[in-house]
Amino acid sequence: MRKLIIGAAAAVVIVTGSLVAAAAANADSGTVVRVIDGDTVIVSINNLDQTVRLLNVNTPETKDPNNPTECLGPEATDHLEEVLPVGSKVRLEFDAERHDKYGRTLAGVFNASNQLVNAEIARRGLGVPMVVGENRKFLPPVEAAYQEARSVKAGLFAETIECTLPAQLAAASEALTAAENAAPATTSAGAGATAAGIAATLVTAKAARDLLSAGRDTEHSIIWAAYESAEATSKLAALSTRITRLESTLTKVKDQQTTLAAAEKKAAEERVAAAARAEADRKAAEQAAAAAKKAADEAAAAEQARAAAAAAEAERIRNLPVPVAPPVQQYVPPAQQYVPPAPAAPANPAPGYTGPRCYAPGGKTWRPC
Repeated sequence: MRKLIIGAAAAVVIVTGSLVAAAAANADSGTVVRVIDGDTVIVSINNLDQTVRLLNVNTPETKDPNNPTECLGPEATDHLEEVLPVGSKVRLEFDAERHDKYGRTLAGVFNASNQLVNAEIARRGLGVPMVVGENRKFLPPVEAAYQEARSVKAGLFAETIECTLPAQLAAASEALTAAENAAPATTSAGAGATAAGIAATLVTAKAARDLLSAGRDTEHSIIWAAYESAEATSKLAALSTRITRLESTLTKVKDQQTTLAAAEKKAAEERVAAAARAEADRKAAEQAAAAAKKAADEAAAAEQARAAAAAAEAERIRNLPVPVAPPVQQYVPPAQQYVPPAPAAPANPAPGYTGPRCYAPGGKTWRPC
């Protein structure tokens, strides 16, 4: 009986030893030498530096000499440097294919806290699930972490990080809403400013539309992973409709600007003409006032001259010598009443005179008068 038990125990030891050996053959450990980018690290394994590409996760590019740094690429690199600091110990687990076409070691990388770093990158929204060859061992945890990032809008799903597709769509939507709700312009300058704002908004919106409609199956398509295909199609259609509507609004605003400019020009011309008329009226009024003042001044001067002449005449008259009147002798009747003397008998002027004669016409006959 004892022999059987010993035999069974020996069998367990043999089987366990085989599993450990198999696991050891498909795993390794090493020390971090340096981080290259968000999904690639150099690890020293048995004193030999190896470039390790994290399996089933892809992060934005930072090292491609033919393309600009992608959105959140530097952030992914910084995150990997935080979870895999230089000198830290790591455990590598391998899948069906141990190396890629570039000769890099393909592995799931576990840090000192036994975290699957591949999944942690996706959980931060700094990477997307991917399959390299037949290697799918770490795809489930990476996909689960990726969906978690999507649910909390982390990293590539964030609307608060300017370079992400959700942020660019949010900015375009906000700009479109502002342009659509802009107050109507009342001047040509205001209409021009509105048109300029709409044009700028359209540039932003069309850039987002172009980005959203770009090929999702291209080699570098991480930014498009923020939306599922159906969701991206729906957002693209809605954005295109708003762009078309705003383009129509832009045309109307430009027409309004032209109309307002013509009205303002006419009003300006009318103001100039009115100002000219007002100036002419003012000058005419000034001239009339000047003429009235001149007439008044002349009348006043004439009156003053007349008054002066009258005063001078009065002064002249006042200065004339006073005439001396002869003394008036009052008649004093004699004390006795005058008795005229009796008339004397007329002397006969001629002998034979018989008194006055009244001659008849012709003087030949007469009669006593």
